[in-house]
Amino acid sequence: MAASRKMSDEVENLSDDSNHSIEDRFRGYLPVVIDIETGGFNSATDAMLEIAATLIKMDEHGNIYCGETYSYHVRPFEGANIDPAALEFTGINPDHPLRPSQNEDVVLSDLFKHVRAELKAVNCKRAIMVAHNAAFDQGFLNAAIARCDIKRTPFHPFSSFDTASLAGLALGQTVLAKACYYAGIEFDNEDAHSASYDTQKTADLFCYIVNRWKSLGGWPAPLIEKPNED
Repeated sequence: MAASRKMSDEVENLSDDSNHSIEDRFRGYLPVVIDIETGGFNSATDAMLEIAATLIKMDEHGNIYCGETYSYHVRPFEGANIDPAALEFTGINPDHPLRPSQNEDVVLSDLFKHVRAELKAVNCKRAIMVAHNAAFDQGFLNAAIARCDIKRTPFHPFSSFDTASLAGLALGQTVLAKACYYAGIEFDNEDAHSASYDTQKTADLFCYIVNRWKSLGGWPAPLIEKPNED
């Protein structure tokens, strides 16, 4: 009991004394929530049709919240495969005359500009992708980066935070809609499978889980002595 009380006091003291910043929360990485809607499951051959990104911010109390969302319709790259079943699932019509699509290089250039500006503003060294089943979205993003011959990307090339795994741990659910339901986050299945909507709901879920962990005393970590980083 005494040890438990001591740890609780250490957490409380750290919380009171800490100058909270998102730079310190994730080891210098800035979480950016990404959702990509595609024309199939193969990142090497299938089209990226939509991409959206929500920046994650932190308040003075160390709680994170959703910042700006940037959303883009993407013109399929030359020779891209588009599975009709994927279009039926997402409801996207890539040939719609009013669809304001842009080439991948234009989309990524604009998105990365916003991410880099936020990295500079909060003194983070690199962005880290947050996504639901992150390996899928990361594969498509990296494939598009390679196609566009982008040499410098603000995102870590392979590290990510997967909200499917986090929600499985925190809520016992791995499906986005069900995880949101158990977290008390409104979710409309009619609006799902657009990159903008899914990104914002994934960001809400990520913030809920991280802030819930903090409220339970999981962060700041109650370290007595800073570890040797040599």
